[in-house]
Amino acid sequence: MKKVLVTGGTVFVSRYIAEYYVKKNYDVYVLNRNTRQQSKGVHLIKADRNNLKDVLKEHHFDVVFDITSYNANDINNLLDALKSFSSYIFISSSAVYPEYLPLPFKEDMPIGENKIWGFYGKEKVEAEKALLLRVPDAFIIRPPYLYGPMNNVYREAFVFDCAIKGRKFFLPQDGNLKLQFFYIDDLCLFMDALIENQPVQRIYNVGNEETITVREWVKLCYKVANQKCEFENVYLDINQRNYFPFYNYEYYLDVSRQKELLPKTKKLEDGLKESLAWYLSSNDEVNKKAYIDFIDKNLSKRRKNI
Repeated sequence: MKKVLVTGGTVFVSRYIAEYYVKKNYDVYVLNRNTRQQSKGVHLIKADRNNLKDVLKEHHFDVVFDITSYNANDINNLLDALKSFSSYIFISSSAVYPEYLPLPFKEDMPIGENKIWGFYGKEKVEAEKALLLRVPDAFIIRPPYLYGPMNNVYREAFVFDCAIKGRKFFLPQDGNLKLQFFYIDDLCLFMDALIENQPVQRIYNVGNEETITVREWVKLCYKVANQKCEFENVYLDINQRNYFPFYNYEYYLDVSRQKELLPKTKKLEDGLKESLAWYLSSNDEVNKKAYIDFIDKNLSKRRKNI
């Protein structure tokens, strides 16, 4: 039985990972402030990540799953607090790639500030650098948009709401903006492969090999909800984040390295079906934004006036 530490453990990625490894009969410890409900089967280490003191000193972990470090300070605080560990897996972000690099982004490209992601991406860059300085053999994973059960971010859930209510969908421009996704369970399967194989490569892009336009993605969300989708294209000079859950920014990752360890990933439609099933039973766990209110006040009414 492997003893593992999951930082966080109560929201989306960290929660799913904690529960995934509980099901695999790992000895799972979670590190959080205990302000949310804990998953069954985990061992709670209650602490603020900015003030860890000696809460980890009595433990050796076979694997540290660092899900919640957003900057160099987070990395250093955790490493200072840990007594010992065998493997370290850090969930970073594709936001570390500057937006001006040629597509697809590859792991050997330089990382740096991305003007679209701003401070978030810059801080992730610093977190990666801090980690590699102290743990050169750590694994770093750079995902695109993660989705699946337990996703508390109002992305696919927003489209599900529109579908369930029989709403027309207001689509940014022509709807041909491409997105890349990765299913949360595939992320766990990939980490299994890292743990089992201990590959020489230490930095990995992850994601579905195929990209998808926002138009086709919305259609899939409606399809799994058994609804047909009618579109209204929005060409107005309005920030699309007011009515749509993604930036007007297209990028995708080269996942050749990932495919060597995880040749197949779940079909997006199948993953969205599981996302919908979870959402229908856990509606109140999603942090909803006022997209629909904005649409009704600023887009639907404007169209009627025209």
